[in-house]
Amino acid sequence: MRLSNLADYAVVLMSAAARQCGSVALSAGMLAEQTGIPGPTAQKLVSSLARAGLLVASRGSGGGIRLARPAAAIDVAEIIEAVEGPIALTACVAEGRHDCSLEGSCKVQPHWGVVNGAVRGALAGISLASLTVAPAKGVGSHVPPDAAAGGLTPTPLDKTTTAPAFAGATS
Repeated sequence: MRLSNLADYAVVLMSAAARQCGSVALSAGMLAEQTGIPGPTAQKLVSSLARAGLLVASRGSGGGIRLARPAAAIDVAEIIEAVEGPIALTACVAEGRHDCSLEGSCKVQPHWGVVNGAVRGALAGISLASLTVAPAKGVGSHVPPDAAAGGLTPTPLDKTTTAPAFAGATS
């Protein structure tokens, strides 16, 4: 599975916007320049991301583009879905799709919803804020950068937990 270039660019663009964090008024052109994304593509992405409620654009002096919510409250799944639509590894789970030659005899089709949910859940567990900091040592570990910096240690997962809990973390 591979993200489309547009979805990849959307994540890059949102990450650049998050790094600015309100320090300067941003425009699609500025984001294009900072990221290397072609200008027309950046403008298209800004429009899609604004429609999805992830960016807010305001006109006039002092206007520009900003994140609609804090970067920690935006996840990678939302960004991808703003550009690609619902995350699904196969088309057969989409409502109204009947273009598979195996439809009617496929024993796996009823289970794709679980697989798609797991993939979406993994992407939803990655905040935009986490993409704006340098990766911690041991990339791929299940310790978020905030937890590693705070000296928190991961605790084992139980059957009801979808993400690691951190000893000493408070909610």
